[in-house]
Amino acid sequence: MARIGVVLSGCGVYDGAEIHEATLTLCFLDRAGAEIVCMAPNVDQLDVVNHVKGEPSGEKRNVLVESSRIARGAIRDMAEIKAADLDALVFPGGFGAAKNLCNFAVKGMDCTVNPEVERLIKEMHAAKKPVGFICIAPVIAAKVLGSFGPRLTIGNDKGTAGAIETMGAKHIDCTVDDVVICQKNKIVTTPAYMLGPTISKVASGIEKLIKEILQLAG
Repeated sequence: MARIGVVLSGCGVYDGAEIHEATLTLCFLDRAGAEIVCMAPNVDQLDVVNHVKGEPSGEKRNVLVESSRIARGAIRDMAEIKAADLDALVFPGGFGAAKNLCNFAVKGMDCTVNPEVERLIKEMHAAKKPVGFICIAPVIAAKVLGSFGPRLTIGNDKGTAGAIETMGAKHIDCTVDDVVICQKNKIVTTPAYMLGPTISKVASGIEKLIKEILQLAG
C-alpha cells in the first residue's frame, strides 16, 4: 500500500487549503487504496478571511489547527515527517499555498518558502519520489526546484506562468481536466481552480494527477 502525504495549508480557499481540491485529493487517494498522511506546518496563517465578505476578519488562526478540520483531526506536524516516511507527496491549492506554505501571494517570484515545506520537497526530490502540485501550488515547486527546470502548469494565467518561468521552471499551458507530467523530476501538476469553473471539471484533473502520482510511486 502506497503511503502518500497530503500537505494542507489551512481550511478555506481565501486563506487556507481549497476545500474541494483537498477533499478530492483525499477521496481519489482513498479510492485507490493509498494510506494517507495529512500534514501541515505548525505556523500562524498570514491572515484570516471572512469567506462571506471576502475580507480579512482580523482573527489569528494556526495553519495546523485549521488544517485538522479537513483531516478530521488526523493531522501531523510537517516537522515530524521525512521523505523516508512517504512514497509520494501532494499539495492541494488554495490561497493558503501562496500565503502560508510560501509568501508568493505577497512577494511573487521573490517569495520564500516555509522551511519545513522546502525541506520535505527537497528530500522527496533527492529520493526520486513523486510530488503533485494542484492549482496555485506549482509556484512552490518552481521556487524550490527551479534550478532543475521542472515542467509545470497553473493553467494559462500569463502573470503567474511568467513568474514560474522566472523562477527557473518551464510553464506548460493546460486545461482543467488534464495534467502536466515532468518525468525527469517526478512532478505532476494540474490547474484545478486556477481555471475551474466547477467541482466536476476540477475533479477530472485531480483524479488524473492522483493516478499519475501513484504510478510514479510504483
